[in-house]
Amino acid sequence: MTALAVIALSAALAPPASCEWQRGKPAAHHGDLGVQVERIEDMAPARRAALARKVRTLRFDDTVVIARDGITGHQAYESTLRDMRLGRQLCATVARSSWAQDDTERALVFCEQDDCVLVTTWGRHLARVRPLPTDPVGLAIAELARTPTGAGPQSVWAPRRVLVGARAGLNAKEVAKIASVHGGTSRRVGPPDVYVLDLPATASEKAVAVTLARHPQLKFAELDQLVIPAMAPNDPYVGSEWHLPKLGLPSAWDTAQGAGVTIAILDTGVDGTHPDLSTRMVPGWNFYDNNNNTADVHGHGTAVAGAAAATTNNGTGVAGTAGQSSIMPVRIADANAYAYWSTVAQGVTWASDMGARVANISYVGVAGSATVQSAAQYMRSRGGLVVVSAGNNGIDEGLTPTTTMTVVSATDATDTKTSWSSYGSFVTIAAPGLDIWTTTRGGGYQAWWGTSLASPVVAGIVGLMMSARPAMSNAQIESLLYGTALDLGTTGRDSYYGWGRVNASAAVQAAASSALTDTQAPSASIGAPASGSTVSGLLSVNVTASDNVGVTRVELKLNGVVIASDTSSPYSFSVDTTQLANGSASLVAVAYDAAGNAGSSSAVSVTVSNTVALAPDTTPPVVGISAPANGVSVSGNVTVNVAASDNAGTSGLKLQLRINGSQVASSNGATLTYKWNTTKLASGTYTLEARAVDAQGNTSSSVATVRR
Repeated sequence: MTALAVIALSAALAPPASCEWQRGKPAAHHGDLGVQVERIEDMAPARRAALARKVRTLRFDDTVVIARDGITGHQAYESTLRDMRLGRQLCATVARSSWAQDDTERALVFCEQDDCVLVTTWGRHLARVRPLPTDPVGLAIAELARTPTGAGPQSVWAPRRVLVGARAGLNAKEVAKIASVHGGTSRRVGPPDVYVLDLPATASEKAVAVTLARHPQLKFAELDQLVIPAMAPNDPYVGSEWHLPKLGLPSAWDTAQGAGVTIAILDTGVDGTHPDLSTRMVPGWNFYDNNNNTADVHGHGTAVAGAAAATTNNGTGVAGTAGQSSIMPVRIADANAYAYWSTVAQGVTWASDMGARVANISYVGVAGSATVQSAAQYMRSRGGLVVVSAGNNGIDEGLTPTTTMTVVSATDATDTKTSWSSYGSFVTIAAPGLDIWTTTRGGGYQAWWGTSLASPVVAGIVGLMMSARPAMSNAQIESLLYGTALDLGTTGRDSYYGWGRVNASAAVQAAASSALTDTQAPSASIGAPASGSTVSGLLSVNVTASDNVGVTRVELKLNGVVIASDTSSPYSFSVDTTQLANGSASLVAVAYDAAGNAGSSSAVSVTVSNTVALAPDTTPPVVGISAPANGVSVSGNVTVNVAASDNAGTSGLKLQLRINGSQVASSNGATLTYKWNTTKLASGTYTLEARAVDAQGNTSSSVATVRR
């Protein structure tokens, strides 16, 4: 029997009736999962081929949680897993009796009508799963097979990893102390003041995240969630670039085509050899492998890049919305197109530092991450804008609106939100996302759909606006982008379309012709500490700032010197007062907007009062015998006087008097007096020794010799 035959998912091979799934033990699968689907023999060939394509292109229909006693997802499934490979063993059915009640594994489900397979997100194990055979569910599965949904409410995160945002000014040493309490270590990632905490195997990342979310020196704590791309390929022979005239792009290109603007594509890499992309490429970085190889390992990134900036006027292929902009490939994902919030944040920060004005993130759920929001705000503070996809879940995602990024939902040729586009109050604008003709890995072209395409369409238009008016602030660019959008749905901003469907022609014209008018300075105030407070240790400083357009950063000055800067609201700082001299100190917050206007808060005066740690006292006291004098002869009653002093004062001194080695007197303080009756003593020489001990245990002595 050949090796290929062994892995065929066929009842004819008579695999073992049942296997026990020992969690964490089966080796991960690294091959082409589509091959396993293609070898399923009891499935119609056309359906089998379609299902294999969906698995290869990550067009999943549901996300589920596998537990010991069942499988839970948007749809209902039988609890039995069939034809699953665990390590080298192929199992007809898989038992989970050894699992604890709360043990779970997450998986993606792919369906063609009532034929479904699931792929576990950890280990990439493939198994067949059967939807429950009820008429409503069957209809729902058929609908899922026609439209992509996406991740939905289920979340997958990196084990033993927590992301935290430190108050501006809190140094890495203090963050390491916070991590060590939970047995972990810390490392800086992405934007300033954001760290990854790596926890030991015995720690619960969920419990640590909940605990640290309440830490007074941290702005937030969250799990490092897995994110997935928000797109799917369509038939390669269907579709056209209908969206270009729909958005008025030919007219917009008469004014600007994106020259001088770099758009960072945070994705699976980009095929830099593609004839429609090669002349647009600038150096990027691979955060997955930590090297400069940004070749596309999946295909998602190349499609996104083409929608944003495939070359225009070259007589080849397709045109991106900003065909003369540069493409900066930033790989954040693995070969399955999976990424984490932490790598997304790293990519945004790096791209901003490398000069990108626009960053596109076509991944579901990034708008809900405080870590990614911090990175996006960092890019805004440097004059850039971040554009992200809303998602393909077809639901209200329930995410809180953010001013740090532009969130894009998807529309069709009739200016209607697609059934699969996510929506909610966090959406800021809409753009075409159905049958968008774009570049594919390997030099080809294909029509794709998803909010992953709508997002780079908008990113490219932002690039056009910046190219048309390089001196215009990012805040004004964003305002004009929203203000010129075609209002759809409810008047004004709504949860389906945000401010409306993007209008490239009107947006670029507005950018080219509008005056640079923002001269209004932001306002800032320090909410804590209160003026007149006495402070010590790590001091938390809270600042409120606002602006008519938007605040880009807040700086904190201590006695007139800038000590920290925060680019994301809520603006908060940590000041280590142990590094300051005790006494009065003055705090002032200064807020800046994108136009460079600055506004300062009123000064807040505090009194620094830290206990000063003294250096160890190693100096012994000074002691002497003032009477009788050394070498004299004595008789009768003799008064012996001892005096001592110490560098730390005499209150802690202890004195002793010894005669010929025997202690005869003791005293606390600086002096000792002893009446010595020598009348009955034998003639001879006597040795008097005075000893002094200070509060730190330092000792000294003095000796006098007399004759009787």
